[in-house]
Amino acid sequence: MASLSSIPYPRHAPPPPPPPPPIPLRQCKTHRARPIRASSSASDGAGELSLTDGARRRWSEAVDSEKLKEREARERKEEVNRKIASQKAISVILRREATKALIEKKRGPTNSRKLLPRTVLEALHERITALRWESALKMKSTRGCQPDVHTYSILVKSCLQVFAFDKVQDLLSDMEAEGIRPNTITYNTLIDSYGKAKMFAEMESRIAEMLHQPDCEPDVWTMNSTLRAFRSSGQIGTMEKCYEKFQSAGIQPNIRTFNILLDSYAKAGNYEKMSVVMEYMQKYQYSWTSVTYNVLIDAFGRAGNLKQMEHVFRLMLSERIKPNCVTLCSLVRAYGQAGKADKIKGVLRFIDNSDVMLDTVFFNCLVDAFGRMECFAEMKDALEMMKQKGCKPDKITYRTMVKAYSNSGMMSHVKELQALFESGWKSSTEDGEV
Repeated sequence: MASLSSIPYPRHAPPPPPPPPPIPLRQCKTHRARPIRASSSASDGAGELSLTDGARRRWSEAVDSEKLKEREARERKEEVNRKIASQKAISVILRREATKALIEKKRGPTNSRKLLPRTVLEALHERITALRWESALKMKSTRGCQPDVHTYSILVKSCLQVFAFDKVQDLLSDMEAEGIRPNTITYNTLIDSYGKAKMFAEMESRIAEMLHQPDCEPDVWTMNSTLRAFRSSGQIGTMEKCYEKFQSAGIQPNIRTFNILLDSYAKAGNYEKMSVVMEYMQKYQYSWTSVTYNVLIDAFGRAGNLKQMEHVFRLMLSERIKPNCVTLCSLVRAYGQAGKADKIKGVLRFIDNSDVMLDTVFFNCLVDAFGRMECFAEMKDALEMMKQKGCKPDKITYRTMVKAYSNSGMMSHVKELQALFESGWKSSTEDGEV
């Protein structure tokens, strides 16, 4: 059986070539591949100039004066740009508000030509963003504003975002009554939402319905939504069958497809198939994304292979792909499970020298890691750092700290936390601040 260390690492590569043959996921023999080590070499040369002290001083003063002028010019330009951007933002807001008022008032047939589709869609988007979808639904009955498939697709998406599946069915019935056929975007929206809600019967029904529609073919977004749905429910076999069917229909995968497959096999601990996907990506020159790196870092960390995890992290940095909270959570979790407190402190030093935006989830991982190792001083420091970064502790933070203290028999600290939770954390949670 293949191990994670046999997974090949990428070289810097151009965009992928024409569509490659399918991956034999369900029947595959894995060949071990040696990791590709990132290496670089560069040589620089520099000439030297000999100047007298007076010439050097005059040269330095001229350079400083030029830099000062450039900085002042840059600051003036930035100030002008800020004012222009502010004016544009206000203008956009005013135009959108005027558009909404116009659509409510313009009901006469003589003015219908003035209601441009883009104007209507912008107003729909604004209302949907604010979850004012009841108002958005009312717009489709506005005289002189005939909805089309794009309008209905936006309305369908707005209802699905709040899980109003009954209203979605009403919209689809309206479309059928008006002779408007759903397009690929409409079906992809439905398939993705049903998949996330684990409504697999409805999802498969929409796929079958889509296949029977003329001029409405599934695409890579259809495939990715379907694979993601079965991955999230752990149905790896069904996911693989769907992948093969989509490929046999001529739909080629993209990098998101491979990230979904990698994540599925990583979480299932199936390193053999994970290795097959990695070899395929390397062979056909698919460049890794931050998601790819995060999946691999997490997989190595969960397997306890810290050496390979760190190698992938260094490779990520060398490719100038910025780590995020997901990356850092995986590192901290792995070091915590391995009892490497010094390594976690190294991650914190990396954070101090970066601009990564931290969240409550990361700090909960940090608190859990220090609690596992009974590093209670560091655990309290993590809580303080959490507040300094503007993140509020939540119930998970509280429960994690209580568990750590309880496992070590430190009941006085547990009571102190309970009092703190009752006075501060609990009220913040109930108020929706956490």
